[in-house]
Amino acid sequence: MTEDNEDFLDEELLDSNSIDSIDIDEENSGLYEHLNITVDKKQEPLRIDKFLLIYRQNSSRNKISQTCRAGNVVVNGLPVKQNYRVKPGDQVSVLLAHPPRLNVIVPQNIPINIVYEDDDLVVVDKNPGMVVHPGFGNWDGTLVNALAYHFEQNNEKSDLDRVGLVHRIDKDTSGLLVIAKNEYALSFLAKQFFERKTKRLYWAFVWGNVKDDEGTITGHIGRHPKNRMQMHTYVDGSHGKHAVTHYKVLERFKYMTWVECKLETGRTHQIRAHFKHIGHTLFNDERYEGHTPLRGVNLPKYKHFIKNVFEVLPRHALHAHTLGFIHPTTKKELYFESPMPQDMTDAVKKWRNYLEN
Repeated sequence: MTEDNEDFLDEELLDSNSIDSIDIDEENSGLYEHLNITVDKKQEPLRIDKFLLIYRQNSSRNKISQTCRAGNVVVNGLPVKQNYRVKPGDQVSVLLAHPPRLNVIVPQNIPINIVYEDDDLVVVDKNPGMVVHPGFGNWDGTLVNALAYHFEQNNEKSDLDRVGLVHRIDKDTSGLLVIAKNEYALSFLAKQFFERKTKRLYWAFVWGNVKDDEGTITGHIGRHPKNRMQMHTYVDGSHGKHAVTHYKVLERFKYMTWVECKLETGRTHQIRAHFKHIGHTLFNDERYEGHTPLRGVNLPKYKHFIKNVFEVLPRHALHAHTLGFIHPTTKKELYFESPMPQDMTDAVKKWRNYLEN
């Protein structure tokens, strides 16, 4: 989609500059696992860069070292340096910010909610729980697989592994996204996203009672220093990229707040990382420790209530509510709104009933 793709090194091993340059969307699905190895019980201690050369024979030790420095070689859940010595039983993974290139898109007959389509693009209202693009652990059943089938049935050809995704939203995020059908549409739409000219609002439920009715969260977003599957807010700007989130409170539920978010920038997991930073983690966001009841409230009735809400809303509460952009061919503005999905609607009803009673 952008010149960032030129930063990919051979054998998909990225250096630190390449990792930092990747910024597909604020709700990107995170890192993809390209290699997973359990070290043999007979393995003698060996530097990780030398060890990986056994499995990445077309690569170089220098490129593997660069990937280690970027924090994308993980042993037993923690990033390691290139001089780490593997031991018998170690679980070694290589995590990168893009899907494996050798992934083949298989058309699959999966129902999707298409709200608009023409010769240049398709707009989908994605259900929660659907992965956007195939990756480790989700090689099929994704939105791209469903679109491939849809295009096939309409006798349309689209290389969805290269053309298509202008932006992404996370697996458990619901709502609107646009997919380009050709190179020109992809380039035209990508430029709008890059220049922040699209109209997008997100709805989120966050823990706690947000103090101000409106506000702005500012802080660089970069990979968490210890947990590579999380993003972290660096207020001092020491790491990551500049990020700004504007929010407005739509409704308060004493222990939870419904907010509307407008993104001035579009960093990976921006909403999730920014609200965690100010002490209001997304409701039921397991990756960011938002899947336990708000601290300080120990009433059995309250804990039982939260358990019931988690059952109707079994994912982080984030929804891509609006999407507006200029059409690549007609140059007219298209604007779409997605209603609140059923699971979030049910959660709101439960909160209102709980507070009334």
